[in-house]
Amino acid sequence: MGDPRSRLADAAGTLGLSLEADALDRLIGYLHLLQRWNRVYNLTALRDPEEMLSHHLVDSLAIVEPIRRMLASQAFPAVGGALRILDVGSGGGLPGVVLAAVQPDWQVSCVDTVAKKASFIRQVAAELRLPNLHALHARVEALAESAGRFDIVTSRAFASLADFTTLSRAALAQHGVWLAMKGRRPDAEIAALPPDVQVFHVEQLQVPGLDAQRCLVWLRPRPAGGSG
Repeated sequence: MGDPRSRLADAAGTLGLSLEADALDRLIGYLHLLQRWNRVYNLTALRDPEEMLSHHLVDSLAIVEPIRRMLASQAFPAVGGALRILDVGSGGGLPGVVLAAVQPDWQVSCVDTVAKKASFIRQVAAELRLPNLHALHARVEALAESAGRFDIVTSRAFASLADFTTLSRAALAQHGVWLAMKGRRPDAEIAALPPDVQVFHVEQLQVPGLDAQRCLVWLRPRPAGGSG
């Protein structure tokens, strides 16, 4: 597959990201761990390292700049302290591990119902020295209060938008937003959202090396009495 580090750096540049050497090291280390653990724990259906790079790492990298832009916009209230992100149904840590590796100042928690996947996230955090990466073995709707509330709750192929927002509602901070990674624009799912949830932005993505449609759906609770 050529040099994965160079391919990753080039893809990041296309996405508007300039990754430091340490961040590239962490991402390549994560790729190696994903390959190794996948042989035993079936963390992903993909087996080819080149596909893992493009379909998992680069695909997850594609949301970093949109998150940064949202944080800088008037659509997102100021966050006191470190940004807290919850990755729901994280599986092998996508996009959570990638976000934590690139942004050490973001606190990222990956929640999954499968114990072996939570164990993998803990191993990644230990081996890659990512104190900002946390593993939660639980159902998102049953997260302990000690987990706190999150500024951004994200998911990648976890569930329909209605189920995603309903199940994770209690984990969302009062000012928080949901970020759903989707393929084609999910108009039917948007139409099926409960009336107290609103979509405020849909962003089309071009993911380098991935010949597939991708979009981000940003949602938030509708203000009481609001209609927009």
